[in-house]
Formats: sequence, C-alpha cells, structure tokens
Amino acid sequence: MNSGNWTAGLRPEARVDDDGSRMLGWDILPSELVHIPEHWLTYPEPEASIHYLLALLYIFYCFLAYVGNGLVIWIFSTSKSLQTPSNIFIVNLAFCDLLMMLKGPLFIYNSFKRGYALGHVGCQVYGFMGSLSGIGAGMTNACIAYDRYHTIANPMDGKLTRTKALIMTFCIWLYTCPWAVLPLLEIWGRFAPEGYLTACSFDYLTTTFDNKMFVATIFTFSYVIPMSLIIYYYSQIVSHVIAHEKALKQQAKKMNVESLRSNQNQQATSVEIRIAKAAITVCFLFVASWTPYAVLALIGAFGNQALLTPGVTMIPSLACKLVGCIDPHVYAISHPRYRMELQKRVPWLAIRENTSDTQSSNTETTAAAPAST
Repeated sequence: MNSGNWTAGLRPEARVDDDGSRMLGWDILPSELVHIPEHWLTYPEPEASIHYLLALLYIFYCFLAYVGNGLVIWIFSTSKSLQTPSNIFIVNLAFCDLLMMLKGPLFIYNSFKRGYALGHVGCQVYGFMGSLSGIGAGMTNACIAYDRYHTIANPMDGKLTRTKALIMTFCIWLYTCPWAVLPLLEIWGRFAPEGYLTACSFDYLTTTFDNKMFVATIFTFSYVIPMSLIIYYYSQIVSHVIAHEKALKQQAKKMNVESLRSNQNQQATSVEIRIAKAAITVCFLFVASWTPYAVLALIGAFGNQALLTPGVTMIPSLACKLVGCIDPHVYAISHPRYRMELQKRVPWLAIRENTSDTQSSNTETTAAAPAST
C-alpha cells in the first residue's frame, strides 16, 4: 500500500488511499509504518468510544490484578506459615499475572490517544512483557500441576523440597526468556501491533517461511507443551481421587460401616471432591484463556487472514488479561491460611475465616490426604 499520504506531527483523519480503500487514521510517522502489518491498515478507524471503553475495561483489570496479585505476593512472601516449597509456585504465578497487567498502562495510554501513540518502542516493551508473563504463567501452572500430582501419587516421598522448587522456578524463567528475547531482538520473529494498534504481540501475519516456522515453534513451546502437562497431571489426580474413593467404599462395605471418614458430618465437601474441582478449574482457565490466542496465531500464519478483524483480535487479549485477575482467587483466596492472614492484616476486606478450619486445612495436607488415608 502507498504510505506517501502519511505526514508527521499531525493526527490525520481517516485517509483514502490511491486504490480507494479507507485507511486507519492513526497519528503515525512514516518511519513507523514499516513496523505495522499492512493487514490492519485496510480496516476503517474505529469510533473513539470503542477505544475509551477498552481503556476503562483495562483500568478495571489493572485494579483487580494489582490488588489481588499484590496481596498474594505480599502475604505469601512474609507469612512464615505460608512459606512452603509448593507456595513458591503460587508466588511466581502471581508475579507473572502482575507482570502481565503492568503493561496495562501502555494499552490505556494508546487507547485514550486512539492509536499507535507510544510507537515502536512502546510496542516492543508491551510485547516483551506479554511474552514473559504469558509463557511464564503457563509453565508455572504446569509445575503446580506436577507438584500436586506427586504429592498425591507419592505421599511419602513426593513432597517438594524448597531447593527443588527454587530450581524448578529458575528453569521456568530459563525456558521462558528465549521466547521473549528472540522476537525483541528480531533474531527470529518480531513484535508487531495488532488489532486497533493499541496492543502488540508477536507477528503472526507475515507470510515468510521463517515467520511461519517461528509461529509454529512458539505455538508448540508456549501452548502445546504446558497445556499437555497440565491436562496430564490433573487427569492423573482425578484418576487417583476416583480410585481412592472407590477403595474407601469397598473397605467400608467389608467392615459393614457406612463410611470410614470420621469427620464426614463436619465436612460439607470431601477432600477428594475439592481436589477434583480445583483440577477442572485450572484446566478450564488455561484452555479458555490461551486457546483463543493460539487459534488466532495459527489462522494468521497458516489460514485465512480475512477472518482476523481488529475487533476479533481483542477477544483473546481480553481473555488472557481476565485470567490474570482470576488466578489469585483460584489459587490463593480459597486457601484457609491465606484467608486467615488477610483477616489479620487487611481487616477492611471483611473476610471471616474460622481458626479451626485453618488449622485443619492447608495446601500440603489437603493434597496428601487422599493417598495417605
């Protein structure tokens, strides 16, 4: 497309190119056009209200993520009762989710300016932080699944040590960093604006062979591998839970008793059911948040790019950010000891947690109970 009509220093109205197509009216310097996939320049400029609504939504997301993940990092890092090896992964996940939304102000600024206001440098920062936080969160989820599975399958020797947890956390970032650095330095792949040009991700629209290989590779390492690990380990947890529940019922039948659980009347939900529900929730969140982005990238690189409108590309982005706000609730707020610490340190949240419940329930004992009963 002809970029000669673009002028520097002015916010132009939506322009009509030589071929009659209406181009986006961003405040873009001619030198910046080389960084923008031409695909997005063929769509009309969205109304200002769309930008402002997205900016307001991101402000809400940032508030939830900063408060939720900030509390998780603060309390899990400073409370001695919560400083267990397994909870190192919880803190790391909260850090990834917080990092994901620390780039939110860049999007908000671009949205209020209605376009590519921060330019190429802002786009690179946004894409780099997004890659680190997204891939890091996926691999952290996989490590959490691994830890919970081994705690249940091997209750005697499956307990995680602090050294092993720290080594695994280091490996998470060692695994993650190349997929953020390579496109940042444009060694392989690159970060480019997408949708309304207010957000950036790795370029999945360039049709060169090298870029297609990059998309296929990052799809495998950032989506297929962590999702496969998560599904495998949690499916094993569910199978162990079912097998244990079946064994308990058979033993109770042999002993002519209704149940072997001494505290069944006090517990509204069994430990096994809670573990199974947590497993399903984790799998659902990961699949729901990252599958749209994975599909988007595959369509852009190997499918019909006409399906990818600016509005459509915002859906995966919003889904990923929403999960970053929900994760603290799934992994931490359901933790009795965490709720007890919140009750002590942040009383204005009006959280009520019974001390007896806190003493009888924690991450490790909950996970190990089915196998050790």
